[in-house]
Amino acid sequence: MFVETKTKTKLLKKMGKAIADFKMIEEGDKVMVCLSGGKDSFTLLDLLLDVQKRSPVNFEILAVNLDQKQPGFPEHVLPEYLSSIGVDFRIVEEDTYSVVKHHVPEGKTFCSLCSRLRRGILYTTAIEEGCTKIALGHHADDIIATFLLNLFFVGQLKAMPPILRSDAGTNTVIRPLAYAQEKEIAQYAVEREFPIIPCNLCGSQPNLKRARVKDLVSELEKEIPFIRSSIMTALSNVTGSHLLDTKLYDFENFEPLIKKIPEGHGSVEKELDAVFDHSEETLIPNRIQPVVIESLVT
Repeated sequence: MFVETKTKTKLLKKMGKAIADFKMIEEGDKVMVCLSGGKDSFTLLDLLLDVQKRSPVNFEILAVNLDQKQPGFPEHVLPEYLSSIGVDFRIVEEDTYSVVKHHVPEGKTFCSLCSRLRRGILYTTAIEEGCTKIALGHHADDIIATFLLNLFFVGQLKAMPPILRSDAGTNTVIRPLAYAQEKEIAQYAVEREFPIIPCNLCGSQPNLKRARVKDLVSELEKEIPFIRSSIMTALSNVTGSHLLDTKLYDFENFEPLIKKIPEGHGSVEKELDAVFDHSEETLIPNRIQPVVIESLVT
Protein backbone atom coordinates (compact mmCIF):
# COMPACT_ATOMS: atom_id res chain seq x y z
CA MET A 1 0.00 0.00 0.00
CA PHE A 2 1.33 3.42 -0.98
CA VAL A 3 2.27 5.63 1.96
CA GLU A 4 1.58 9.34 1.46
CA THR A 5 4.86 11.16 0.88
CA LYS A 6 5.88 14.80 1.17
CA THR A 7 5.65 15.03 -2.60
CA LYS A 8 2.03 13.89 -2.60
CA THR A 9 1.15 16.21 0.28
CA LYS A 10 2.65 19.16 -1.59
CA LEU A 11 0.87 18.28 -4.84
CA LEU A 12 -2.48 17.75 -3.11
CA LYS A 13 -2.16 21.14 -1.44
CA LYS A 14 -1.42 22.83 -4.78
CA MET A 15 -4.23 20.98 -6.52
CA GLY A 16 -6.69 21.88 -3.78
CA LYS A 17 -5.73 25.55 -4.02
CA ALA A 18 -6.10 25.58 -7.80
CA ILE A 19 -9.51 23.91 -7.64
CA ALA A 20 -10.65 26.40 -5.00
CA ASP A 21 -9.13 29.51 -6.61
CA PHE A 22 -10.79 28.89 -9.97
CA LYS A 23 -13.89 26.97 -8.79
CA MET A 24 -12.95 24.08 -11.06
CA ILE A 25 -15.20 21.39 -9.55
CA GLU A 26 -18.75 21.86 -8.31
CA GLU A 27 -21.40 19.71 -6.68
CA GLY A 28 -22.66 17.04 -9.06
CA ASP A 29 -19.91 17.44 -11.67
CA LYS A 30 -18.83 14.51 -13.78
CA VAL A 31 -15.16 15.00 -14.54
CA MET A 32 -13.62 13.35 -17.57
CA VAL A 33 -9.91 12.85 -16.87
CA CYS A 34 -7.95 12.59 -20.10
CA LEU A 35 -5.37 9.87 -19.57
CA SER A 36 -2.59 9.70 -22.13
CA GLY A 37 -0.32 7.33 -20.26
CA GLY A 38 2.24 10.02 -19.42
CA LYS A 39 3.38 11.10 -15.96
CA ASP A 40 1.20 14.23 -15.91
CA SER A 41 -2.11 12.52 -16.63
CA PHE A 42 -1.34 9.59 -14.32
CA THR A 43 -0.62 12.05 -11.51
CA LEU A 44 -3.74 14.07 -12.34
CA LEU A 45 -6.00 11.03 -12.08
CA ASP A 46 -4.32 9.68 -8.96
CA LEU A 47 -4.62 12.96 -7.06
CA LEU A 48 -8.16 13.68 -8.22
CA LEU A 49 -9.26 10.29 -6.91
CA ASP A 50 -7.77 11.29 -3.55
CA VAL A 51 -9.49 14.69 -3.66
CA GLN A 52 -12.77 12.96 -4.49
CA LYS A 53 -12.57 10.97 -1.24
CA ARG A 54 -11.75 14.01 0.90
CA SER A 55 -13.89 16.66 -0.73
CA PRO A 56 -17.19 17.85 0.76
CA VAL A 57 -18.32 18.31 -2.84
CA ASN A 58 -19.69 15.19 -4.53
CA PHE A 59 -18.43 14.57 -8.06
CA GLU A 60 -17.85 11.64 -10.41
CA ILE A 61 -14.67 10.70 -12.27
CA LEU A 62 -14.43 9.00 -15.65
CA ALA A 63 -10.96 8.23 -17.00
CA VAL A 64 -10.76 8.32 -20.80
CA ASN A 65 -7.90 7.26 -23.03
CA LEU A 66 -7.74 7.76 -26.77
CA ASP A 67 -6.00 4.82 -28.44
CA GLN A 68 -4.66 6.50 -31.59
CA LYS A 69 -3.39 3.22 -33.05
CA GLN A 70 0.26 4.13 -32.96
CA PRO A 71 2.45 1.15 -33.88
CA GLY A 72 3.69 -0.65 -30.80
CA PHE A 73 1.22 1.06 -28.45
CA PRO A 74 0.73 -1.29 -25.46
CA GLU A 75 -3.06 -1.20 -25.48
CA HIS A 76 -3.36 -3.52 -22.48
CA VAL A 77 -1.50 -1.26 -20.03
CA LEU A 78 -4.12 1.38 -19.27
CA PRO A 79 -7.16 -0.93 -19.06
CA GLU A 80 -5.27 -3.20 -16.67
CA TYR A 81 -4.11 -0.28 -14.54
CA LEU A 82 -7.52 1.40 -14.43
CA SER A 83 -9.24 -1.87 -13.58
CA SER A 84 -6.75 -2.48 -10.77
CA ILE A 85 -7.56 0.83 -9.08
CA GLY A 86 -11.30 0.45 -9.56
CA VAL A 87 -12.01 3.62 -11.53
CA ASP A 88 -14.64 3.94 -14.24
CA PHE A 89 -12.99 4.28 -17.62
CA ARG A 90 -13.50 4.24 -21.36
CA ILE A 91 -10.98 3.50 -24.09
CA VAL A 92 -11.79 5.28 -27.37
CA GLU A 93 -10.18 3.75 -30.44
CA GLU A 94 -9.55 6.02 -33.44
CA ASP A 95 -6.76 5.67 -35.99
CA THR A 96 -5.53 9.26 -35.96
CA TYR A 97 -1.96 8.03 -36.35
CA SER A 98 -2.48 7.13 -40.02
CA VAL A 99 -4.19 10.47 -40.68
CA VAL A 100 -1.30 12.42 -39.16
CA LYS A 101 1.36 10.44 -40.98
CA HIS A 102 -0.49 10.87 -44.28
CA HIS A 103 -1.07 14.62 -44.08
CA VAL A 104 2.06 15.96 -42.34
CA PRO A 105 5.05 16.34 -44.70
CA GLU A 106 8.31 14.62 -43.85
CA GLY A 107 10.38 16.72 -41.47
CA LYS A 108 7.39 18.68 -40.07
CA THR A 109 6.13 18.26 -36.52
CA PHE A 110 3.02 16.20 -35.86
CA CYS A 111 1.65 17.77 -32.68
CA SER A 112 -0.58 20.45 -34.17
CA LEU A 113 -2.67 18.13 -36.33
CA CYS A 114 -2.51 15.28 -33.83
CA SER A 115 -3.86 17.42 -31.01
CA ARG A 116 -6.67 18.83 -33.15
CA LEU A 117 -7.87 15.34 -34.02
CA ARG A 118 -7.46 14.13 -30.46
CA ARG A 119 -9.24 17.15 -29.05
CA GLY A 120 -12.29 16.77 -31.28
CA ILE A 121 -12.67 13.09 -30.42
CA LEU A 122 -12.28 13.68 -26.69
CA TYR A 123 -14.77 16.57 -26.65
CA THR A 124 -17.31 14.43 -28.47
CA THR A 125 -16.71 11.67 -25.93
CA ALA A 126 -17.27 14.08 -23.05
CA ILE A 127 -20.66 15.07 -24.45
CA GLU A 128 -21.60 11.44 -25.07
CA GLU A 129 -20.72 10.53 -21.48
CA GLY A 130 -22.50 13.54 -19.96
CA CYS A 131 -19.29 14.95 -18.50
CA THR A 132 -19.47 18.53 -17.25
CA LYS A 133 -15.71 19.07 -16.96
CA ILE A 134 -12.70 17.86 -18.94
CA ALA A 135 -9.55 17.61 -16.82
CA LEU A 136 -6.16 17.93 -18.53
CA GLY A 137 -2.75 17.30 -17.00
CA HIS A 138 -1.08 20.60 -17.88
CA HIS A 139 1.05 22.01 -15.07
CA ALA A 140 2.80 25.27 -14.16
CA ASP A 141 5.72 24.64 -16.50
CA ASP A 142 3.29 24.22 -19.40
CA ILE A 143 1.59 27.49 -18.47
CA ILE A 144 4.95 29.29 -18.30
CA ALA A 145 6.09 27.84 -21.63
CA THR A 146 2.82 28.84 -23.30
CA PHE A 147 3.13 32.37 -21.93
CA LEU A 148 6.68 32.73 -23.28
CA LEU A 149 5.76 31.19 -26.64
CA ASN A 150 2.98 33.74 -27.06
CA LEU A 151 5.29 36.53 -25.90
CA PHE A 152 8.22 35.63 -28.16
CA PHE A 153 6.52 34.30 -31.27
CA VAL A 154 2.91 35.52 -31.36
CA GLY A 155 3.02 38.99 -29.79
CA GLN A 156 0.40 38.37 -27.11
CA LEU A 157 0.43 38.44 -23.32
CA LYS A 158 -1.52 35.21 -22.98
CA ALA A 159 -0.91 31.99 -21.13
CA MET A 160 -2.81 28.74 -20.52
CA PRO A 161 -5.99 29.31 -18.48
CA PRO A 162 -6.64 27.06 -15.46
CA ILE A 163 -10.30 26.87 -16.51
CA LEU A 164 -11.86 27.60 -19.87
CA ARG A 165 -15.43 27.30 -21.13
CA SER A 166 -16.46 27.07 -24.76
CA ASP A 167 -18.63 29.80 -26.30
CA ALA A 168 -21.49 27.31 -26.59
CA GLY A 169 -21.04 26.21 -23.00
CA THR A 170 -20.83 22.55 -24.02
CA ASN A 171 -17.28 21.93 -22.83
CA THR A 172 -15.37 23.23 -19.82
CA VAL A 173 -11.68 22.41 -19.55
CA ILE A 174 -9.95 22.44 -16.16
CA ARG A 175 -6.29 22.10 -15.23
CA PRO A 176 -6.10 21.07 -11.55
CA LEU A 177 -2.27 20.78 -11.73
CA ALA A 178 -1.92 24.45 -12.74
CA TYR A 179 0.15 25.29 -9.64
CA ALA A 180 2.29 22.14 -9.68
CA GLN A 181 5.81 22.09 -11.12
CA GLU A 182 6.85 19.41 -13.58
CA LYS A 183 9.74 18.22 -11.41
CA GLU A 184 7.31 17.56 -8.55
CA ILE A 185 5.07 15.54 -10.84
CA ALA A 186 8.06 13.60 -12.19
CA GLN A 187 9.14 12.76 -8.64
CA TYR A 188 5.64 11.61 -7.72
CA ALA A 189 5.41 9.43 -10.82
CA VAL A 190 8.61 7.68 -9.75
CA GLU A 191 7.29 7.18 -6.22
CA ARG A 192 4.01 5.75 -7.49
CA GLU A 193 5.69 3.65 -10.19
CA PHE A 194 3.07 4.51 -12.79
CA PRO A 195 3.19 2.37 -15.97
CA ILE A 196 4.31 5.27 -18.18
CA ILE A 197 3.64 4.97 -21.92
CA PRO A 198 5.87 7.18 -24.10
CA CYS A 199 4.53 8.96 -27.17
CA ASN A 200 6.34 7.26 -30.05
CA LEU A 201 4.73 9.49 -32.66
CA CYS A 202 6.32 12.82 -31.76
CA GLY A 203 8.52 12.26 -28.72
CA SER A 204 11.69 12.05 -30.82
CA GLN A 205 11.05 15.13 -32.94
CA PRO A 206 13.80 17.72 -32.45
CA ASN A 207 13.71 21.51 -32.30
CA LEU A 208 10.17 22.02 -31.03
CA LYS A 209 9.84 25.64 -29.94
CA ARG A 210 8.12 24.61 -26.69
CA ALA A 211 11.10 22.45 -25.78
CA ARG A 212 13.47 25.32 -26.56
CA VAL A 213 11.51 27.67 -24.30
CA LYS A 214 11.53 25.13 -21.46
CA ASP A 215 15.29 24.75 -21.88
CA LEU A 216 15.63 28.54 -21.70
CA VAL A 217 13.74 28.68 -18.39
CA SER A 218 15.89 25.87 -16.98
CA GLU A 219 19.04 27.71 -18.01
CA LEU A 220 17.84 30.97 -16.42
CA GLU A 221 16.94 29.07 -13.26
CA LYS A 222 20.66 28.63 -12.60
CA GLU A 223 20.89 32.41 -12.13
CA ILE A 224 17.35 33.01 -10.87
CA PRO A 225 16.38 30.08 -8.60
CA PHE A 226 12.76 31.20 -8.19
CA ILE A 227 12.10 32.13 -11.81
CA ARG A 228 9.17 29.73 -12.21
CA SER A 229 7.43 30.98 -9.08
CA SER A 230 8.12 34.55 -10.14
CA ILE A 231 6.53 34.09 -13.58
CA MET A 232 3.49 32.33 -12.12
CA THR A 233 3.06 35.15 -9.60
CA ALA A 234 3.35 37.72 -12.39
CA LEU A 235 0.56 36.00 -14.32
CA SER A 236 -1.77 36.52 -11.37
CA ASN A 237 -0.56 40.04 -10.59
CA VAL A 238 -1.23 42.15 -13.69
CA THR A 239 -1.08 45.95 -13.69
CA GLY A 240 -3.06 47.06 -16.72
CA SER A 241 -2.09 50.73 -16.41
CA HIS A 242 1.56 49.82 -16.92
CA LEU A 243 1.07 47.99 -20.19
CA LEU A 244 0.23 49.36 -23.65
CA ASP A 245 -3.20 47.86 -24.29
CA THR A 246 -5.75 50.65 -24.76
CA LYS A 247 -8.56 48.08 -24.61
CA LEU A 248 -7.40 46.97 -21.18
CA TYR A 249 -6.85 50.42 -19.67
CA ASP A 250 -8.40 53.80 -20.49
CA PHE A 251 -5.32 56.05 -20.56
CA GLU A 252 -7.45 59.14 -21.26
CA ASN A 253 -9.62 58.77 -18.13
CA PHE A 254 -7.07 56.75 -16.15
CA GLU A 255 -9.32 53.83 -15.30
CA PRO A 256 -9.33 50.11 -16.12
CA LEU A 257 -11.53 48.65 -18.84
CA ILE A 258 -13.07 45.24 -19.20
CA LYS A 259 -11.46 43.65 -22.20
CA LYS A 260 -13.65 40.91 -23.62
CA ILE A 261 -12.27 37.99 -25.55
CA PRO A 262 -13.08 38.43 -29.27
CA GLU A 263 -15.93 36.23 -30.48
CA GLY A 264 -14.71 32.79 -31.45
CA HIS A 265 -11.38 33.17 -29.63
CA GLY A 266 -12.75 32.32 -26.22
CA SER A 267 -13.82 28.85 -27.18
CA VAL A 268 -12.01 25.81 -25.97
CA GLU A 269 -11.28 24.83 -29.55
CA LYS A 270 -9.62 28.11 -30.52
CA GLU A 271 -7.73 28.54 -27.27
CA LEU A 272 -6.30 25.06 -27.26
CA ASP A 273 -4.97 25.47 -30.78
CA ALA A 274 -2.34 27.64 -29.12
CA VAL A 275 -1.89 25.98 -25.76
CA PHE A 276 -2.44 22.30 -26.51
CA ASP A 277 -0.18 22.15 -29.55
CA HIS A 278 3.59 22.00 -29.23
CA SER A 279 4.67 22.50 -32.79
CA GLU A 280 6.03 25.02 -35.24
CA GLU A 281 2.66 25.04 -37.04
CA THR A 282 0.98 26.40 -33.91
CA LEU A 283 2.79 29.69 -34.46
CA ILE A 284 1.43 30.00 -37.99
CA PRO A 285 -2.38 29.66 -37.73
CA ASN A 286 -4.19 27.47 -40.26
CA ARG A 287 -0.99 26.30 -41.91
CA ILE A 288 -2.28 22.73 -42.03
CA GLN A 289 -5.94 22.44 -43.00
CA PRO A 290 -6.64 19.02 -44.53
CA VAL A 291 -10.34 18.42 -45.19
CA VAL A 292 -10.31 15.28 -43.08
CA ILE A 293 -9.89 17.36 -39.91
CA GLU A 294 -13.41 18.75 -40.18
CA SER A 295 -15.02 15.35 -40.24
CA LEU A 296 -13.13 14.19 -37.17
CA VAL A 297 -13.23 17.35 -35.11
CA THR A 298 -16.83 18.45 -35.64
